[in-house]
Amino acid sequence: MARRKPPTVHGMAVIDKPAGMTSHDVVNRLRRHFGEKRVGHAGTLDPGATGVLVVAVGNATRLMRFLNGCDKSYVGEIVLGSSTTTLDNEGDTVATFDMSNVSLADARHIAADLTGDIFQVPPMVSALKVDGRRLHELAREGVEVERKARPVHVARFDLESTDDPMVLEASIDCSTGTYVRALADDLGRQLGGGAHLRNLRRIRVGRFTLECAQPIDSATLLKVETAVEHLDRVEVDGETADLVAHGRVLAAWHGDGPWAVFDQDRQLLAVYEAFRVGEAKPVVVLRGA
Repeated sequence: MARRKPPTVHGMAVIDKPAGMTSHDVVNRLRRHFGEKRVGHAGTLDPGATGVLVVAVGNATRLMRFLNGCDKSYVGEIVLGSSTTTLDNEGDTVATFDMSNVSLADARHIAADLTGDIFQVPPMVSALKVDGRRLHELAREGVEVERKARPVHVARFDLESTDDPMVLEASIDCSTGTYVRALADDLGRQLGGGAHLRNLRRIRVGRFTLECAQPIDSATLLKVETAVEHLDRVEVDGETADLVAHGRVLAAWHGDGPWAVFDQDRQLLAVYEAFRVGEAKPVVVLRGA
């Protein structure tokens, strides 16, 4: 079997994903844009959603694990009075409710109950895999499977009124793995009716915000080390840099890690994590001996 050609283009891109494209569509477009096959994204966005999609190119893809756990921020609209098959406006309406008596104060009270550490059942229209199949694939076949509730954290679930009394503007900060559509659905149910989400826009992934996001076809690359700027930074001397290049276990540095290890020329060498007591081991080595 022929060996895979090593990547030649490396870096991070922050994309403002347009509506109507899957996250995989964005990756394919960027493969052509940068002329590099090895491209991946951190955190799927539904086709109808827009906003921040963080993408890694070349060797930066090896650092994606350190971005997948970042918290996220969203804005969107919650439509009271109707439930849909997809929990958003992309699906078919399955039930309608008279919720004209629901006040903003009522909705905020329920939103407060949905804030903090909560459990969510992943919707059937999600990309979560069960027994090797994505839930949305099963849903299209009319199959519904049991899903276990999973712990998530909602740091903020703010609601504001709009010109339409049946539409609330939502601002949400949450942990990775949180389904904002499910929050909208839960809000409607706990208000005694139903609701769905529309116009979802992700405005932040970790420290990456809309202000630094770019259109797909004019995207430029940030440095590879941008992926690990949030980690503890360690700079090592030349002798230790050689040990790092060989993937040696080293004495742990200050803090709990992971540690982004740089040489004296400020080049990213590797990322280390805590190993045995007082020791750290490499989980990604970018620069070999």
